[in-house]
Amino acid sequence: MPLTDSLRDDILAAVPSLRAFAISLSGNADRADDLVQETLLRALANIDSFQPGSNLPAWLFTILRNLFRSDYRKRRREVEDADGSYAKTLKSQPGQTAHLEFEEFRAALDKLPQDQREALILVGASGFSYEDAAAICGCAVGTIKSRVNRARSKLSALLYVDGAEDFGPDDTVRAVIGGNG
Repeated sequence: MPLTDSLRDDILAAVPSLRAFAISLSGNADRADDLVQETLLRALANIDSFQPGSNLPAWLFTILRNLFRSDYRKRRREVEDADGSYAKTLKSQPGQTAHLEFEEFRAALDKLPQDQREALILVGASGFSYEDAAAICGCAVGTIKSRVNRARSKLSALLYVDGAEDFGPDDTVRAVIGGNG
């Protein structure tokens, strides 16, 4: 549907209500203005999906609400750190060491028998319960437990690891090696 003068006027007439709704959602006039602007851009970009005769304000409000929710989900994962104080507290292991350890781990994992490797990956890395892993593999729960135990023991021997603390900082690797899965 092309943007007609009438449709443009109806969209512009909805702007004050959209802004009020955006302020009520965000609690911030600047953020509300950004939401309204993005709403209008999306509405104009997708004007062909608007059905003539349907409720234009409802369509616009739905776009605004969806934008707010998407932005909220994205912002919820972000940490406010304007001065960088939070970033200074973060530490990570050097990437080269972790990469080498991971390659050693993969090589050792490839040396396991297929049934043990499969059981270990299902329980240790993918987080399935023994019961779920048994159902996936089509065998008894005791068989899965045995395979996982044998796989962990063999991996530990292949990697010269006495315990989970001997092998890198990665939680998934620790779960696979150490039996925390």
